[in-house]
Amino acid sequence: MEVFIENPLLLLFVVAAIGYALGNIKIKGVNFGVSGVLFVGLFFGALNPEIKVPQIIVLLGLVVFIYTVGLHSASAFYKAFKIRGFKDMIFISIMLIATGLLVYLIFIILDIDHAMAAGIFAGATTNTPALASIIDIITSTVKDPILAAQLSDNAVIGYSISYPMAIIGVLFSLFIFKKILKVDFQKEAKKLKNTYPVNRNIINASVVIKNEDFNGLTIREILKKNDWKIVFGRVKSGKETNLTNWDTVLHVDDEVMLVGDSDDLEVIIPIIGYENDEKISYESSSYTQRRIFVSNPNVSGKSIASLNLSEHYNLIITRVRRGDIDVIASNNTVLELGDRVRIVCKRKDAEEITKVFGDSYDKISHVNLFSFGLGITLGLVVGMIKMEFPGGFNFSLGYAGGPLVVALILGGLRRSGPIVWVLPYSANLTLRQFSLILLLAGVGINSGHSFISTFHSGNGLQIFAASILLVIVSSSMLLLVGYKILKIPYSILSGMAAGQPAVLDFANEQSGNKLPNIGYTTILPVALILKILIAQFLLTFLA
Repeated sequence: MEVFIENPLLLLFVVAAIGYALGNIKIKGVNFGVSGVLFVGLFFGALNPEIKVPQIIVLLGLVVFIYTVGLHSASAFYKAFKIRGFKDMIFISIMLIATGLLVYLIFIILDIDHAMAAGIFAGATTNTPALASIIDIITSTVKDPILAAQLSDNAVIGYSISYPMAIIGVLFSLFIFKKILKVDFQKEAKKLKNTYPVNRNIINASVVIKNEDFNGLTIREILKKNDWKIVFGRVKSGKETNLTNWDTVLHVDDEVMLVGDSDDLEVIIPIIGYENDEKISYESSSYTQRRIFVSNPNVSGKSIASLNLSEHYNLIITRVRRGDIDVIASNNTVLELGDRVRIVCKRKDAEEITKVFGDSYDKISHVNLFSFGLGITLGLVVGMIKMEFPGGFNFSLGYAGGPLVVALILGGLRRSGPIVWVLPYSANLTLRQFSLILLLAGVGINSGHSFISTFHSGNGLQIFAASILLVIVSSSMLLLVGYKILKIPYSILSGMAAGQPAVLDFANEQSGNKLPNIGYTTILPVALILKILIAQFLLTFLA
């Protein structure tokens, strides 16, 4: 053990490696994911009370993780407001307040201290930032270092006991209520496909126009009349092939390339005419097709229409791929660093157009340290602002809430003049994963010895039982009220209930699509702030 006591950095990466490997082991389709690092950290920390890692590592992990999550979630957060307004936000707020009241009952019945009760809330809602905010308040307000250390350990113990119970309880609730409510995931996916493009199979088809109703109409008139979410690509009239635009006039016997969802095209093609299995060839035309990475900062954060590319080049952008999801391109589609755009253009213009977007895989792997550092600086400053309320209750967003609020604002803006706030998709994902590992490993190692001591005191089993009952009751309320009263699709609702990546993976697997991700990212920013607020309120009020 001496080697770990003297080399905390070595210990940190040993815990990270073992925890990540164990977390990815699936038992009956369920795994703990990256949270396995926390439990391995608890094991190593329990071996010797002198095994610790510097607190700055925990804070660094927390701040970077929260900031990158905020940037990544911002677009989904604002889109949710446009679709459902405040309904989901009010709903999740009521559910979290109800969970806080249940924790208050546990506090009274089990006669535990206020720090442990707040930690139980953070663990039951699988919210590590809430735990960090609790520890932040304790260390900054409790003057006695021994008492501060004891309260911090109690908060982590409550969190560590209730966290695995939260995962088990939510998984149980999702599975049982799927059966009870007789949910049809395929039916939900079809119904929501046009609203949320997470389950689309984007294809292209070469279609011969035979419907006389389309003869002599422009593409603008056709799309306005039918409200189809498709893109018209090349059109072949006789032996001549050209790219279409809004004012292109189509005629019977013209052959046009359509890009859209496979289910949509299955309905649309018979209306227009019939599909030609031999697609319009690029070889016999002056056009070509390319997939290009968006790596030029001057393009990032701008809509396709605002780039005015059609004024300089004869081209069409048919689709945009972000992460693992393809979306149909439209004039309002906003491009981000790391996107891959599929274009059809003149062969002679292909190289120039490629330079406009950048197409550098190396550049999209880099982090702009100026905008990244400035954003986190603003977040930390906002987190330091203290607000005083009647009764002596002081509140600040701290290391967790401040960076999150700023990240949501900057992620929504995307850019301010020459400063691009959002990170490339791959860079954001890497930073999120690495910072979360630092956070979980540090928290686990520093609290392991106190965690074991709690079980020796004989109170651990009671907290375990209370925690799993708390999670099952709160998640059952969320699923029943959301599905039966508010009519939220169960796929999206399961993402709202997840609250943790391992549970989210289970929800995605259960639904057979990525719709749970929508629910998860929709309520994540608001839920994250509320969980921090409620945890801090419990800590202060119960004291």
